[in-house]
Amino acid sequence: MSSQPIRFDNAAAYEQYMGVWSQRVGERFLDWLAPRQGLGWLDVGCGNGAFTELLANRCAPSAIEGIDPSEAQLAFARDRPVGSHARFSPGDAMDLPFAADTFDAAVMPLVIFFVPEPARGVAEMVRVVRSGGLIAAYAWDMAGGGFPYEVLHAELRALEIEVPAPPSPWASALPALHELWTAAGLADVATTTIEVQRSFASFDDFWTTVRGAPSAGATLARMTPAQVADLAGRVRARLQPDASGQVTCTARANAVKGCVGSRR
Repeated sequence: MSSQPIRFDNAAAYEQYMGVWSQRVGERFLDWLAPRQGLGWLDVGCGNGAFTELLANRCAPSAIEGIDPSEAQLAFARDRPVGSHARFSPGDAMDLPFAADTFDAAVMPLVIFFVPEPARGVAEMVRVVRSGGLIAAYAWDMAGGGFPYEVLHAELRALEIEVPAPPSPWASALPALHELWTAAGLADVATTTIEVQRSFASFDDFWTTVRGAPSAGATLARMTPAQVADLAGRVRARLQPDASGQVTCTARANAVKGCVGSRR
């Protein structure tokens, strides 16, 4: 595991880096989840509000609360159109600032591997969701090579350069998600895998995006110009452009859902 923390202080860069991916996988996730309309939602680790906006646009929520530890991300989320419908507040996934039985549904979008103790995060979602309510999450398949920028991370590892990693990458594996949900006492637990693609206008577009990444961006900034040029060449060789010069990356996420049982 990397000792380098991953920081999310530049919300605009994060939007370019991950916002598009988040919305694409989020759309597919909601197709699979098929939630009822009119629920009261909690978005745990809402980041800059990319998935929160999908909830607002597709699920006709009665209310939405989003929490995240990054004030920069929350500020970006509040400036989205969803900011007029949702409330965004600072908060910790392992100690949610809400009373028990507050929500109809809680979701962790691309978050559970960032939670130092994932079981505590799941238990907190169960606590704040009413009996019969929905608890769900999706996360990039880190161990299985499903991260959107795995091609970059693979080349960094090949050069024996440390790649920043979240504290709990194991939690994104399908068996781990299933175990976390069942161990929390959730009923009707189900899992699925979602694959999405994103095209960049050119390799330069891709490279500019990763240079601003909260994960690998800091690593690249510490490398010498010669090292960066070598790395860029290695990555370019793995991303074959199409006839128009576009390069396409594929990502894979694992998803889980379950229902809160009766508290009697």
